[in-house]
Amino acid sequence: MRKVEVVAAAIIKNNKLFACQRGYGEQKGGWEFPGGKIEQGETHEQTLKREMREELNAQIEVHNHLRTVFYTYPNFHLTMHCYLCSLESEPTLLEHTSSKWLNKDELYSVNWLPADIEVLQDVEKLLN
Repeated sequence: MRKVEVVAAAIIKNNKLFACQRGYGEQKGGWEFPGGKIEQGETHEQTLKREMREELNAQIEVHNHLRTVFYTYPNFHLTMHCYLCSLESEPTLLEHTSSKWLNKDELYSVNWLPADIEVLQDVEKLLN
């Protein structure tokens, strides 16, 4: 089975979580934490910053590691390293269909991809 290793950003601003809806690929339409594949020689922080520029045309600050998720989808095994991040510039969607800022009561109101759901418990603890 194919193995995919990615990093993802849990971006919190004004006590809300930034969620993105995938606009491409096998998981199109599902909601996720923005991020992407780690390229050879990159650190997790470098990957997150590059991916946020490529996907959101945004600058971020990477804070602490929240959780690493291991999840097996039908066609691949995913390892996702999720980090708490903050925005240094406003995001513009370049690859996603939609985005939302979700407060604590709205976290489960979108159709999250299965691997991303595991991180919501950690994020929920950070929101008031």
